[in-house]
Amino acid sequence: MNKAPSNAPIEPVGASLAPHAGPGASLPPPAAEGRSRRMPRRVVLRAWQLLLLVFILGVWHLMSRDPGVAFFFGEPLVIAQRIWDWFVVNADIYRHLQVTLAETVLAFGIGTASGLAAGLWLGLSPLASAILDPYIKAANSMPRVILAPIFGMWFGLGIWSKVALAVTLVFFIVFFNVYQGVREVSPTLLDNARMLGASRRQLLRHVYLPSATSWVFSSLHTSVGLAFVGAVVGEYLGSAAGVGYLILQAEGTFDVNTVFAGIVVLTAFALVLDGLVGLVEKRLMRWQPKAGETERL
Repeated sequence: MNKAPSNAPIEPVGASLAPHAGPGASLPPPAAEGRSRRMPRRVVLRAWQLLLLVFILGVWHLMSRDPGVAFFFGEPLVIAQRIWDWFVVNADIYRHLQVTLAETVLAFGIGTASGLAAGLWLGLSPLASAILDPYIKAANSMPRVILAPIFGMWFGLGIWSKVALAVTLVFFIVFFNVYQGVREVSPTLLDNARMLGASRRQLLRHVYLPSATSWVFSSLHTSVGLAFVGAVVGEYLGSAAGVGYLILQAEGTFDVNTVFAGIVVLTAFALVLDGLVGLVEKRLMRWQPKAGETERL
């Protein structure tokens, strides 16, 4: 005799093995779970970086006990004391630091703006790009140091000769990245925008500029350091103020500790400017998916 079929719902296989959540329970959102996994990894990464720095300084300190090593490579404790004197005890570095930072910021801004404008223009104008191509390559291949005396003759030994030298370093980095970013725009995207009636100005604002923005920020991280390099090299060749001037004076007296102290100060401020560029990049590039997100979609 056959039994009547039961109307009870069939429980999926393995459902009994799953933990039963209460009526008010909810699963953690994926974003929060991802952040909770990233935080320990970030902390561990920073810890390893700090340990590496401590290890390098420790080895340096032990090796500098030899007078021969200390003469050429300096002593970490003496370098730290020199930096402390500059900023706290004597407070005599602020005038020089103000000059170097002004040169760097001006060169960074002028070089970025001019590189962005030139890259967009030549990227959107194939004829002008073909005409100017050999001249741009020739100017880019020219050693920048030989331009310093020329800029000194043109602008004098004031701040603008250093700014001009640093601009030549920043300009080409930004220019080539923007030019490549404009040329990499998908033709299909351009055709679709034109089919929707986009004007040339709208294409520039909504298609070309977003495409070039990611290339611009990838070049700005390099340009920050190059702006410092241009400013310091200009101060080497002729200046009465600036961190490069302090380093040059210390080299003249074989004061390697002051030289390294100046290098540390310049490196620290370059990292600060690079961090500011990174913050601006994160704010302006929120629309861009992070690495790996495209593959998961």
